Amino acid sequence: MRSWLRDTAGGLPTTYWYLWAGLLINRVGGFAVLFLSLYLSSQRGASPALTGLVVGTYGIGGVIGTLAGGVLTDRWGRRRTLVSSHLACAAVLTGLAFCTDLWLIAALCALLGVFLSAPAPAFVAAIIDMVPAERRSRAFNLEFWAFNLGTAGASLLAGLFAEWSYVALFLLDGASSLIAAVVIALKVPETLPRTAPVRKEHRGGLRTVLADRIFLVFAGLTLLQALVYTQGSTIVPLAMREDGLRATAYGSVVALSGALIVIGQLFVPRLIDRHRKDRVLAFAQAAMALGFGVLVFADRLPAYLAAAVVWTVGTMLAAPPNAEINSELAPPALRGRYQAVFYLTFPAASFLAPALGGAGLQYLGSAHWAVVAGVGLMAAALHLVAGPSRERHVEAVREETAATTLPAEKL
Repeated sequence: MRSWLRDTAGGLPTTYWYLWAGLLINRVGGFAVLFLSLYLSSQRGASPALTGLVVGTYGIGGVIGTLAGGVLTDRWGRRRTLVSSHLACAAVLTGLAFCTDLWLIAALCALLGVFLSAPAPAFVAAIIDMVPAERRSRAFNLEFWAFNLGTAGASLLAGLFAEWSYVALFLLDGASSLIAAVVIALKVPETLPRTAPVRKEHRGGLRTVLADRIFLVFAGLTLLQALVYTQGSTIVPLAMREDGLRATAYGSVVALSGALIVIGQLFVPRLIDRHRKDRVLAFAQAAMALGFGVLVFADRLPAYLAAAVVWTVGTMLAAPPNAEINSELAPPALRGRYQAVFYLTFPAASFLAPALGGAGLQYLGSAHWAVVAGVGLMAAALHLVAGPSRERHVEAVREETAATTLPAEKL
């Protein structure tokens, strides 16, 4: 056990753990996004299609926030970006607690997407700054684990608060953002190098990233994965409500998914390390497709829980190869820009999944889940097709990296 703990969490700097704690605190209080769909439909009387569009503004804001966060992270600093984004989140959530106009709620949802997405590049950059290269894999794995541990706790608490008061739900979410901002402000120093020279190869900017067809195909397949998985947080609660299930039932589904990840995620690498990454991703996508496909026939909580187990297993298997391929495809000089483009897939899915899914549920009924399953199976097949050329590209990038990378500085 000691050896396993040392391999999983050992050798990380103290500052990293404060950053990790800030992420965990913020996620434990992350009630609002999980229950936006139910809030709009049950408290504000919005139809499924309108609910999907309003929640979809969160995704639009996320696209803006991801790009803005990347720029601020490099120009303004990691710590300032993290603290200011969390403080702004607290203010927006307070506004959502008392707002009743649907158009104003949509605007606040967009701002929430901006300020919740902006910290992502800063978190990643700060971890890279402070953690030695040989320990970054465990650092990012623990970050993913903390994210899901917090989500599991949030879902359990949110179901109870939604039954009691949505105002309290939003205010407590805002309080968690405020606490996270205080922890980071007091305990996490600025890690942005102040005298880093601007190299000639950096001047291509996003044009270089957008010309990399291998990477863009991978990002597109990640978008398909995100479109499927995001159904669980945006459309599944609406489907459960139409089946007469309460908010606490949806909280149980999200808690089960989070608990599975918290318990099992750290053991996944041992299961998949000996297999080709494209095959692992194809299997993971197929598992997610099967999980959501089960919902065609689901109308009771046990069926939803069983489906959640299947799609969560798919997500757990997809996480390590997704992160590994994303890091391998980026040349050292452009890693930040590659990360920014890659992370855009998630806010894009946050807009497209509820916008399309809300209309699909309203007009197709349970057949909507057959369409979702079809998208997942298509992504699985495309991973198998794209895998060989992607591996050749990764090898070329690896050779270039070995020839040009200087020894890492000790931070």
